[in-house]
Amino acid sequence: MLLRLCIVAMGALVLFQSWPAQAEPQPERVTFLSGDGRTELVGYVFAPRKAAAPRVPAVVMMHGRAGAYSSRAGGVYDASTLSKRHRLWGRLWADAGYIALLVDGFGPRGYPEGFPRFSYDERPPEVSEATVRPLDAYGALAYLRTRGDVVPDRIGLQGWSNGGSATLWAMAVDAPSVRGPTPETGFRAALAFYPACGHKGGFAAGYRPYAPLRVFHGTADEEVSPRRCGALVERAKAQGGDIRIRFYDGATHGFDDPSRKRHRIPANAAAADDAIAQAQRFFAEALEGK
Repeated sequence: MLLRLCIVAMGALVLFQSWPAQAEPQPERVTFLSGDGRTELVGYVFAPRKAAAPRVPAVVMMHGRAGAYSSRAGGVYDASTLSKRHRLWGRLWADAGYIALLVDGFGPRGYPEGFPRFSYDERPPEVSEATVRPLDAYGALAYLRTRGDVVPDRIGLQGWSNGGSATLWAMAVDAPSVRGPTPETGFRAALAFYPACGHKGGFAAGYRPYAPLRVFHGTADEEVSPRRCGALVERAKAQGGDIRIRFYDGATHGFDDPSRKRHRIPANAAAADDAIAQAQRFFAEALEGK
């Protein structure tokens, strides 16, 4: 198991450092209902080239405030224009033997280009990371459980930035419109990359995830407060939550983005290398029990 993780992690670092090294197969486009029971969402499925078993664990991926697609999409919003970060992680999970499903929660609601930086107060309520996007995550979970190639109770959740915030809400013991979730009935574990943790006081009364949750943050984040997330994690741990935060000194928001702009910052490259290894080890333990 350790040898397999090392091989996958080494491949991840090479992929991160040399993106785009070669053309990758396009993920499969699928549609499914959000947990609200009425909004049809679009998703992109990254599958292993050769599955180790008829059914394998899976990961739901939640994009950030910029949406699922590249800033250079040019009005074309499909599998060919997904952002580098999402393609990178989708292929990493697939190469680790999982089914990975990237959820486009903005495009179907009329915002495929996402939102600019520091636009939080102007974003429409129909894309709220507190009340809407968690339902999208559970819609994706329900969809994956209908697939014959997924182990239904071995599904993890991963989110970035605004999607990381949605991940925090989705993993709460009192998650919106989810009754009494457990690791068996909900997500087995989750990863939140540089989320905003203030949520306009939404967690003022306390926060506790119902399943293991790991948070990754750069200390030089220029969009959201790492200090606030650290405080939230400490309060959640005090309330009995299985939650930890890993800080990366000097890393910025979006440190795992393989674009040259982010990757040329040494602290970002180092943070991405470590976060990839940590995330894969965490899901190998949580989703595979190894």
